[in-house]
Amino acid sequence: MALLDGKVVVITGGAGRLGSVFTSAVVNAGGRVVIADLLNDRTGPALDALAATHGDKVLVAHADITERASLDALIDRSSSMFGRIDALVNNAYPRNAHYGRMFDKVEYADLAENLSTHAGGYFLAAQRFIEHFKRQGHGNIVNMSSIYGVVAPRFDVYAGTEMTMPVEYALIKGGVLMLTKYIASWCAGMNIRCNAISPGGIEAGQPQDFLDRYREHALSKGMLDAQDVSGTLLFLLSDLSAYMNGQNIIVDDGWTL
Repeated sequence: MALLDGKVVVITGGAGRLGSVFTSAVVNAGGRVVIADLLNDRTGPALDALAATHGDKVLVAHADITERASLDALIDRSSSMFGRIDALVNNAYPRNAHYGRMFDKVEYADLAENLSTHAGGYFLAAQRFIEHFKRQGHGNIVNMSSIYGVVAPRFDVYAGTEMTMPVEYALIKGGVLMLTKYIASWCAGMNIRCNAISPGGIEAGQPQDFLDRYREHALSKGMLDAQDVSGTLLFLLSDLSAYMNGQNIIVDDGWTL
């Protein structure tokens, strides 16, 4: 029997770098996936490719994690298509056009908007899916956090580049970890569990100098590929982790040691 034999998993941000790899990993482990994302010119090609590759094992669905009606429609469509929903992967990455500025250039309105859409969106998605999970009798939530929700930034790795570790990101991902614990505690006795994954950096064409400095803090590989995180996700989605709840698993090649 495959690790996720027959399980139905909704992955928000499913068209992204992590989301698309997660989708393939879940399908290859015997599961079915609702690939939930904003449907637009940017996400369209990735979503079309996943649908073509995996056929009736996936359902592509529009979802805005900041809108209750959109999430409720996603839940209704997913459960109607597959008969049930076993898990939600909170993986979307909403941000506005000013996201990622240097600390001293961040405007309060932008900070508030990015916290609201990202951390707030994870909250809203979890809230709506928990209501469905309670009616269904079971459920599982995996929140995507980050090493920068766990440790302070290492600004030295960004020296000489225009990159930084955004303050919004640290606040969001640290908050996601506490949200994970809160949800796990809130759902006590409901047969609903919630855990988090905190990946290290994912390689995505960053400058070589940055990659080299980042690798100096790691134990072997340095920046990860999305596939390096997939095994941890499959474990948390499977029955092998049935009694893990409220936990955070760091996948970072030892970068936070």
